[in-house]
Amino acid sequence: MSKKPTDGAQERPGRLKQIRMVAQVLHQANPKALPIVFASALGALVVVVAIGWIVGSLWFFVPLGILAAVAVGMVVFGQLAQRAQYSVLAGQPGAAAAVLKNVRGGWTVTEAVSGNRNLDMVHRAVGRPGVVIVSEGPRSRVGQLLGAEKKRISRAVPSVPIYDIQVGDEEGQIPVDKLQRHLMKLPRNLTKAQVNDVNSRLAALPRAMQMPKGPMPKGARMPRGPKPKTR
Repeated sequence: MSKKPTDGAQERPGRLKQIRMVAQVLHQANPKALPIVFASALGALVVVVAIGWIVGSLWFFVPLGILAAVAVGMVVFGQLAQRAQYSVLAGQPGAAAAVLKNVRGGWTVTEAVSGNRNLDMVHRAVGRPGVVIVSEGPRSRVGQLLGAEKKRISRAVPSVPIYDIQVGDEEGQIPVDKLQRHLMKLPRNLTKAQVNDVNSRLAALPRAMQMPKGPMPKGARMPRGPKPKTR
């Protein structure tokens, strides 16, 4: 009887395929990225082997150098891949929400809790610092959205810190590639139990997305309401 492949054997080809896909995207975004990764790994190997040669334990430091080269290469590869991802996301609607979902630390992210016809939107994230509302769009338009959303949240959780962040390339805004770093610098004001309580209260808030103004598209139909129940 032939043995079935183990879960580890099944996951390994998938991971390698994912790394190859990321490497292709990274090479398209920055042709110098992969040479930088290999140069960093080679540099780590040379440094460790040189130390082994100096102390007279070359046989021990060669395997250690290989491990160090792999570790350094993966770290540099991950950082460059993240930068490439941010460069692709920059300027696209929903870019800030994509970054918020990847932030570690037990954040609960709700996309597009408020917005308008210009695709300006506000996302909400709840974590140990409190409630963070993040806008996407020009400063001249998102200020009103942030103010209105902040009032809605303060009514539901009046004693919880609320931070508002504008994501964009204008003066006073935070670029999308620095959003995660900015969130990690916020102070931890709430316990895990308090975070759960805030999430429960905010879950009851309806979304404040605004319907586009102007004529209805041709062929569009108004949604039908529920039929009244008869006894």
